[in-house]
Amino acid sequence: MAEPASSIVPTIVRRSVVDSTQRVAFALAEAGTADRTVVVADTQTAGRGRRGRPWLDEPGTSLLASIVVRPRLSLGDLPTLSLATAVAVAEALETVAGVAARLKWPNDVLVGGRKIAGILLESRVAAEPVVVVGIGLNLRQARFAAELESVATSVRIETGRLVERETMLDALLGAFDRWRSTLETRGFAGVRARWLALADTIGREVTVDARSGVAIDLDPRGALVVRDSTDAIHHVMAGELASVRPD
Repeated sequence: MAEPASSIVPTIVRRSVVDSTQRVAFALAEAGTADRTVVVADTQTAGRGRRGRPWLDEPGTSLLASIVVRPRLSLGDLPTLSLATAVAVAEALETVAGVAARLKWPNDVLVGGRKIAGILLESRVAAEPVVVVGIGLNLRQARFAAELESVATSVRIETGRLVERETMLDALLGAFDRWRSTLETRGFAGVRARWLALADTIGREVTVDARSGVAIDLDPRGALVVRDSTDAIHHVMAGELASVRPD
């Protein structure tokens, strides 16, 4: 169970157009902005996802947010914040839109096997670590380009509803605060249990970079546990889940 959300109201910085909410959030962090400052934009001209991929958006159709986090976690535990965020996104989708989202390791959020949201966790360590958690959630797209139709979806496509960005943002920040609190005060066990309950990846044949096998668990550090064809067990801390084939 997640901890109650903090009563501190986060500062929300709103922009119409930015190159990247991540860049703006890091600039604010370097200037000393408070923990849990949130940057929200209508559109990005140079948005990016994991591994430097571009994140393309149609203005006004997505929730594009970056959260400044000054974590109370060890450096080794920082990656678990992305898994907690994925849980928060899935729960916000259920709360606001009744969408039953599933989680693809490490931090994609799927509906019906298609991506509805992605998460980018970036950190910088100076006198104290700063993490910026970037979230891109498809809300109002009625369709996607032909090359994305089979892999992307939105709340509108799934429900026929035009959910307001502010409504989704409020639910997302509330869920994020609860799961962050759980992670920082109780450790990863509760987050891990909830992630596993929502997981799309576990039990499937997967390929992570050059490693192939059956995804069988999430270990206590957040690594994906994969059993290969020789029954050897591998703990994969990071990588690209390049293929997931149905059972």
